[in-house]
Amino acid sequence: MKKIHEDEALLVIDKPAGKTIAELEKDLYPSKLPRAGIVHRLDKDTSGLLLIAKNNESLNSLQKQFKERKVEKEYLCLTIGKPEKEGKIETLIGRSSSNRKKQKVYLHSEPKKGRMREAVTFYKRIKEFKNYSLLKVKPITGRKHQIRCHLSYLNHPIVGDKVYGFKNQPCPKGLSRQFLHASFLKVDNKEFFSELPLDLKTILNKIK
Repeated sequence: MKKIHEDEALLVIDKPAGKTIAELEKDLYPSKLPRAGIVHRLDKDTSGLLLIAKNNESLNSLQKQFKERKVEKEYLCLTIGKPEKEGKIETLIGRSSSNRKKQKVYLHSEPKKGRMREAVTFYKRIKEFKNYSLLKVKPITGRKHQIRCHLSYLNHPIVGDKVYGFKNQPCPKGLSRQFLHASFLKVDNKEFFSELPLDLKTILNKIK
């Protein structure tokens, strides 16, 4: 686990794929020292930038900025097929009634069932391959599984996504997780960057 930045209030790490938030907390605080904690979430098989507040004042400030949508986030992902060059996805997202582990897109015009929340995602295609597209994705809201759910809704699911992907969809040999990486964060006028990890770079080189 690589530290990107650390000061008295904030720690920014480069989360490896395969680690849950609970496992990260044990790694970061093995002796259970006083702490505020991880501010936001990344799925187990998503890699990239993660913010950790080191005191309660920092935690409250960061949570407020997330709530007010002042934190800028960007992800890189590889999707099936070729979506439009760029676009905006704006829907409601709520838990799927048929699979409790999944989220589902609901349109504003649909009858409302259960708790649904607004979800907004911008994307831009930055590279094309034969069967895939590399996208830069900017979620405005922060709903659970938002990017994965939204891209699946567009019929361009993330490559390697076992939950939101389609049956028998193509997958590059050697990819063992979803191709999704949190590459950029801007908070308190500080910008943080994370390059694609080696496993994802290797996949891109294979499909060129």
